[in-house]
Amino acid sequence: MAAGGATAAAGYVGRFAPSPTGPLHAGSLVAALASWLDARAHGGRWLVRIEDVDAPRCVAGAAETILQQLADCKLVPDENPVRQSQRSGFYQEALAQLVGQGRAYPCACSRKDIELALAAQGRSHGRHAELVYPGTCRAGLGGRAPRAWRLRVQPGMVVWQDRRLGPQRQDVQREVGDFVLKRADGLWAYQLAVVVDDAQQGITQIVRGEDLADNTARQILLQRALGLRTPGYLHTPLVLGLNGEKLSKQNGAHALPTYDPLLVLNRAARVLGLGEQAGPLAQALQAWQAQWRAAYNLPRD
Repeated sequence: MAAGGATAAAGYVGRFAPSPTGPLHAGSLVAALASWLDARAHGGRWLVRIEDVDAPRCVAGAAETILQQLADCKLVPDENPVRQSQRSGFYQEALAQLVGQGRAYPCACSRKDIELALAAQGRSHGRHAELVYPGTCRAGLGGRAPRAWRLRVQPGMVVWQDRRLGPQRQDVQREVGDFVLKRADGLWAYQLAVVVDDAQQGITQIVRGEDLADNTARQILLQRALGLRTPGYLHTPLVLGLNGEKLSKQNGAHALPTYDPLLVLNRAARVLGLGEQAGPLAQALQAWQAQWRAAYNLPRD
């Protein structure tokens, strides 16, 4: 594909890709630590990507704070971090490829339009469920002005293997519908940006929070449409807030204090099932390798 023409690096390449909507919290450190450990266990490279494509949600100075928090915990990337906000040309190239293939089309629907169309069909969605696109603009805009661009999703089940969660499957057409690639406000959608970036950076294994597992099928469809390799996936356990939902800035997650790196790393290690660590990272790496020994083809002691 396309997507900038970069050549995938040889060997294992992992990444941590935070959104700079605020400092790292306890939940995001779990994903950062797991991705670092997995890269080091494979003798591979570990990259950091600042996912600031959703500019209205980004907080000034948050990216620098995140990088400093990681450095305090000795989680230092092997290359200078890249920022999605500087990569719009690559996303445009990928969209043009999809349009040229007949796989992407313009959409004139607002969220309200979609809700009304679903209601007319007797379909509803729950509080956290996807607003399934009913395909209104698949056959044309009907004289309306285009707002967004969508991927034309083909019917069929997407099946993949998650190293922690096991076999996974999703019918994207039925559960999501034709999903957005470029938003009505002109910003690039997460799904397209992350697929293009992972391919250009040569990412071979994606280790991230379990809350992002539901995005995987859409990203696999985009990888296939763009002629890209599908990486491996491992989705880590989540840290929950007091309300029982994923810990996030929206439900009261506090900025991670890194003046005592061993303390916060130990908390993250416990979430990953690694137990208490006497040292910041070396012992955690040994515990991670022991936990995933079969995956690394390591001999037993």
